[in-house]
Amino acid sequence: MKPFDVYPLYSVTPERAKGSWLWDENGTRYLDLYGGHAVISIGHSHPHYVHAIKNQVEKLGFYSNAVLNPLQDQLAALLGELSGYPDYQLFMINSGAEAIENALKVASFATGRQKVIMLERAFHGRTAGAVAITDNPKIQAAINPIDHVIKIPFGDLDALENALSLKEACAFIVEGIQGVGGIYSPEAEYLQAAKSLCDRTGTVMILDEIQSGYGRTGAFFAHQHAGIKADIITIAKGMGNGFPVGGVLIGPQFTPWHGMLGTTFGGNHLACAAGIAVLEVLRDERLMLHAGYLGNYLIRRLKEIPAITDVRGRGLMIGFSLPYSSADVRKRLLMEHHIFTGSASDPNTVRLLPPLSVTKGQIDLFFEALIQVLQTTPQPA
Repeated sequence: MKPFDVYPLYSVTPERAKGSWLWDENGTRYLDLYGGHAVISIGHSHPHYVHAIKNQVEKLGFYSNAVLNPLQDQLAALLGELSGYPDYQLFMINSGAEAIENALKVASFATGRQKVIMLERAFHGRTAGAVAITDNPKIQAAINPIDHVIKIPFGDLDALENALSLKEACAFIVEGIQGVGGIYSPEAEYLQAAKSLCDRTGTVMILDEIQSGYGRTGAFFAHQHAGIKADIITIAKGMGNGFPVGGVLIGPQFTPWHGMLGTTFGGNHLACAAGIAVLEVLRDERLMLHAGYLGNYLIRRLKEIPAITDVRGRGLMIGFSLPYSSADVRKRLLMEHHIFTGSASDPNTVRLLPPLSVTKGQIDLFFEALIQVLQTTPQPA
């Protein structure tokens, strides 16, 4: 047997990592400015994180949700404190797509409605409910129904108001910052008006913070820059720093009942140990402030490069556009300068999603390499 071949792979085999560095099987060092799709939040192999997982697995790695697990209570309390949502409820699962699925179920249970309003360029996952509200027909199979989905233009408040006025949608879902779509941030005024419209029409507002949350933008959640509170928030990626874990923050207006949601592995002891360690490092090392500071530095320097046509994002969730496909630039950064960056659905965009612990010196190394690559990459005629 061999792996199902669905990933285009670079010929790099990482064997160990520390902070923002990776080393391959030949001992070559790579700078990680992508964090495995924004997963690495506190840095690779952080000692506090490693100790927490090793200590927990020596005691108890897993038991089901049929018994008490005080670690879930500890994680929920710390998450509520750091995120500014102490009165919300936490349901833990294993991934971002599962977070979306369960958020949609809660919204539909609460409203009795079926339809969902989504934005163009949205990416919410690959499972049945999540892929239906992902703006990519190529990954929607015939078994994935989309007739309940209302897609509207990004940032178009009139279109949102018209869709909400029908009172057919259980939820309006929006990413704090669109990630796969190319790092596009909804305006603060748009989010504020959207929340008001959702409240007025009895529609649940779901903020997908799977990629943009956990301190990446300088606030715990990207939508908090707009001064709003979402009804439901989905989290994953940076939540476990590589351990598979996800969650749904559910507002106090929603009442759970036994059997409403369920999971076998979600919220297991190892996942909680990883999640608690991540939150403790975010708090103790003040990584949200660090992300905001370095993000401002990154954006300022990117805007000074003439070959770059646009710079978008906030904190350490940044995209920049070139006047041609970014594929060769990203490949040269990796193969010649040993720097990982990311792509987007827009082929001209480069995404930067480094660990929140990345240093200014490491960012400067990236700029030296980027300027050299841009100066020596032939532009299409």
